[in-house]
Amino acid sequence: MHRVVAEGLSKSYGDRRVVDGIDLEVRSGSVFGFLGQNGAGKSTTIKMLCGLLPPTEGRAFVGGHDVGREPLAVKRAVGYMPEEIQTYERLTGRELLHFTARMFGLSRAESERRTHDLLDFLEFGADDRHRLVVDYSMGMKKKITLACALIHGPSVLFLDEPFNGIDAVSCRVIREALLGAAKRGMTIFFSSHVLEVVERLCEEVAILDRGRLRAAGSVDAIRRTHGYTAGATLEEMFVDLVGGTTQRGDLAWIG
Repeated sequence: MHRVVAEGLSKSYGDRRVVDGIDLEVRSGSVFGFLGQNGAGKSTTIKMLCGLLPPTEGRAFVGGHDVGREPLAVKRAVGYMPEEIQTYERLTGRELLHFTARMFGLSRAESERRTHDLLDFLEFGADDRHRLVVDYSMGMKKKITLACALIHGPSVLFLDEPFNGIDAVSCRVIREALLGAAKRGMTIFFSSHVLEVVERLCEEVAILDRGRLRAAGSVDAIRRTHGYTAGATLEEMFVDLVGGTTQRGDLAWIG
């Protein structure tokens, strides 16, 4: 079963086409990496799949629901962690999680239980969980936002640059949380610039370039389809497919 399906998904702002006719299928219970340079259209695509941004053309289905026709059902089925963290920073971490759970309709007792479990799993100390979110480090803000995305038990989790700007310890904690969720059947769709993490975590990837899909499938399938050698890394293929280059001047005047 496919948990995420996009059919000709496009988004335009006036004459500028930000996302151009994307077709995607993401299997249930898989970890899917969505790759592209800055401005490629990754965040726009994720927002359309979550029902936060209407497409100009095309359709999307998430968790078995039509995003355009069943927006509330989609929002109940998904968890979303944006790249730019915007939340209620004058709440403590514990208060923010409990509030989020209640907004999703969980009982007070269940909200408390899940809040406690997530704070423990994501390694929030006793003091940290009672501090205001505004005083958190970037890594802690990422972790509490991930907890908010997970607390209602979504079937599909969308993460926009979850590893951006965080330390190695926080990165490991988030990585373990994602792998555990996927093993329990959650579909995880995330964008990232950390290609080594993507290659290690993801069963399949898609590469977006200036709004268009350049490749999709397992890393091995992309190697075969595009004629790369068996030893080609995801980074090498990505740079080649998006038209990048490693041939630059050596800035001989430095040093």
